[in-house]
Amino acid sequence: MQSNAYGASLAGGAFDFESFVKKPQTVLRFLSWVFSIVVFASITAEGYINPETQNQAKCMFNSNDTVCSYTVGIGILAFLGCVIFLLLDAYFPNISNAKERKYIVMGDLVFSAAWTFLWFICFCVLTNQWTKTTVKFVMADAARAVITFSFFSIVTWALLSYFALGRYRQGVSEFNQDYTDPAQDHTSPYPPAQSSYQQAPFTNNQGQQGEYQPPTY
Repeated sequence: MQSNAYGASLAGGAFDFESFVKKPQTVLRFLSWVFSIVVFASITAEGYINPETQNQAKCMFNSNDTVCSYTVGIGILAFLGCVIFLLLDAYFPNISNAKERKYIVMGDLVFSAAWTFLWFICFCVLTNQWTKTTVKFVMADAARAVITFSFFSIVTWALLSYFALGRYRQGVSEFNQDYTDPAQDHTSPYPPAQSSYQQAPFTNNQGQQGEYQPPTY
């Protein structure tokens, strides 16, 4: 394996907690984790109200329960995704297989890009429904917090997508640069294979077999 594959050094080194915490990806994942907690916790705790004309609790965003359910679902999955990828980032330097590293980076890229898009949709829907909300006794601070941290989540997940794309391109570039065709590798400790063809014996004398030679007395 290369000395530096997909943004991490060779496997087998000791885990450096300080350098891991200072990585931009670690900081962004932690922020995304916090933002997701704020979003789904705010809706779970204060996102449903009881209108005066109805006995059943309704979503504070224009009484649209689908909006609250979607937001809570996105927040919980983002929370779990942050935890999983934080653990993978910590274990990543110990992975010695370049293909496994590649799959992890690709998964990170796909998940981060998908959640960037989903948070964007969430922010747009929340903003639209909040402008249409006319129900009284709505927890306005909680609603604004959900909208605000949904927007912040777009930024953090977009940056995570950018870093994942950079790691993927770096890994592909390093693989292409380090790969050497065995036929052209002159540094190999093994000698090049020799041709097994040998010229047939007595080839040069075949043309002289028919010539007459007088006997010697």
